[in-house]
Amino acid sequence: MSRQQSSIKEYKSLFPYLSRYKYRYAVGIIFLVIVDAAQIAIPQFLRKAIDLISSGEFELKQIIILSLWMIGIMTLVSAGRFLWRYFINGSSRRIEAELRENLYAHLQKLSWDFYQKNKIGDLMARSINDLHAVRMSIGMGIVALFDFAFMATAILIIIFIQDAQSALVSIIPLPLITVLILLFGSMVGKKFRAAQEAYSNMSEKTQETFAGISVIKSFVKEWWFIKKFADSNEDYRKANMELVRLFGFFFPFVTFLSGLTILIMLGIGGVRVINGLMTPGSLVAMFRYLSMLIWPLMGAGFMVNIIQRGAVSLGRINEIMNTEPSIKDSENISYEACEGYKDSDNAIEINRLEFAYSDDNKVLDGIDLSVKQGEWLGIMGKTGSGKSTLIKTFMRMVDPPKGQARVFGRDVHDIPLSELRKIFAVCPQDTYLFSDTIANNITYGLNADPASSSEVCENSSLDKLNYVIELSSLTKDLEIFQNGKETLVGERGLTLSGGQKQRTAIARAVIMNSEILILDDSLCAVDNETEQRILEALKKERNGRTTIIISHRVSTLKYADNVLVLDKGKALEYGTPSQLSANGGFYSRMAAFQRLEVNANG
Repeated sequence: MSRQQSSIKEYKSLFPYLSRYKYRYAVGIIFLVIVDAAQIAIPQFLRKAIDLISSGEFELKQIIILSLWMIGIMTLVSAGRFLWRYFINGSSRRIEAELRENLYAHLQKLSWDFYQKNKIGDLMARSINDLHAVRMSIGMGIVALFDFAFMATAILIIIFIQDAQSALVSIIPLPLITVLILLFGSMVGKKFRAAQEAYSNMSEKTQETFAGISVIKSFVKEWWFIKKFADSNEDYRKANMELVRLFGFFFPFVTFLSGLTILIMLGIGGVRVINGLMTPGSLVAMFRYLSMLIWPLMGAGFMVNIIQRGAVSLGRINEIMNTEPSIKDSENISYEACEGYKDSDNAIEINRLEFAYSDDNKVLDGIDLSVKQGEWLGIMGKTGSGKSTLIKTFMRMVDPPKGQARVFGRDVHDIPLSELRKIFAVCPQDTYLFSDTIANNITYGLNADPASSSEVCENSSLDKLNYVIELSSLTKDLEIFQNGKETLVGERGLTLSGGQKQRTAIARAVIMNSEILILDDSLCAVDNETEQRILEALKKERNGRTTIIISHRVSTLKYADNVLVLDKGKALEYGTPSQLSANGGFYSRMAAFQRLEVNANG
């Protein structure tokens, strides 16, 4: 994704969320103002108490009453703080949760090519770290903003009313603080973006390492990945240290300048008290007000910091949210477009199909193909010949040109994506299993309600589950596992062997009972005897429905009615297995080679 320059304008995207919680924010701000007003009132009670005591003419009852007033106000401050945090911070957390859900939902809509261009670690960083920064900006950022606006204004008005001459001299350092705040804000955005990008890079390295841990260990390359992580970790530390240095200078310097105001007040106010132009209580109140003024000024820097951080993080999130799926439903599409598809004799039709991932590299070049309903099609070809890309065009996982791919007589662009992909059940080349039970991995596609996934067997026929387990030759494997089909598999199915993963994936595809089943090199990790048993069972199960098998094995493709041989994206051969075996082409040579290999292995 492009590294766009983030600004405060990014917050426009939050307006719909903020408007939904405007009343909660309004109530929270009211309580925040009440708390600030109560805090500002306390020095006045101190002033009265000190002036009474310094006069020497007072009753204990008067001091007790003033003390009780201060206790009551402090109680109000405590209750008010709880309430503004409940309404303001609570709303910011609700918005964060909604943003995360919407971001996750949008990521689900984005096409396959988006995930080819963007790394998972970076997406995880944006989904967690950046959303936290946004939540802080619309929570504590708003609090700091109102604290600065209300408290600073109110305190300045009060000290000028109380003693304008002393106040005028003591606030001389304040304009310098304002300038510092403005400079600080412009610098924070750049440094925080660098820190977030360093965090994303570190997340990418971590995710990549853990995903490939078995390969790393088999090549004894732990030291290399430890070094790579250490380098990215050091980059992240340096980027954060740039921020720390900035904060380390800003906040102490603001505190120093704020302390100067008290020092000036001590000198000017002390002289005025001696000369009888100011009471001791007023001087103490002025000290208290100037001390209280430090927080709004510090809060202004805090506000600029987190609002800039939030803008940077929101910009990174908006980059994703503003990304349109490269593959989506055509305009004015009708769900009726996929009704009555069985009226067509052909399940799949390809007409001069061309496709390229880049302008100068055609993956598919002028392919013509017609697959009748109920036909078994085999596809063979060298690595990189376009086999997997071809089947992706059927489901628009990659987008073929309009008019070149039809499913059951309809152009794939005229069928809603959700309906088009329901026609297919796919066992992909890269077998992916979720960290769940074997039963749930097989049947998760049957669940319309995600909340019911833990009770998957109650929502589908147990007999059907057992049937596809038997069909995919998993029964004996499950007998070995202590919990049978309720056995939990590790992330990506790491606790299963390659053959067990493939057969689980086959069962997952078959149980969908879809009109077109695609097995993309899904039996390569299975022995020949098991492969034949599965294919013979599939022949009976899939009788009258279309099946497409991609394989390098001639023993697999002999079950197909017709075989398409691809070479460099072009159709090299097409015909029945017996025809291709006899014509002396690529299929025939592969058949001869594999027979020799079988004979050599005894």
